Amino acid sequence: MPKYIIEREIPGAGNMTAETLQGIAQHSCGVLKEMGPSIQWVESFVTSDKIYCVYIAPSEAAVREHATKGGFPANSVSEVKTIIDPTTSEG
Repeated sequence: MPKYIIEREIPGAGNMTAETLQGIAQHSCGVLKEMGPSIQWVESFVTSDKIYCVYIAPSEAAVREHATKGGFPANSVSEVKTIIDPTTSEG
């Protein structure tokens, strides 16, 4: 199943409290549960003004549906075509 990177522009994201982030995560998980097992949230990275999320989903449309149902921005959704890391250099 495809993997996606979602860029969410959220001013002040890096200053959110642990409680706020927990609430966002709980809301997201609730929406995912309603949508069924075909879409999965893997992890997210919080920066100063953005949150980058990694999802496994059947389509970009499913990722955008989750964002719409959850009230989350999805400013950019990109399908991951391949993953590289330092071991890629080993040929």
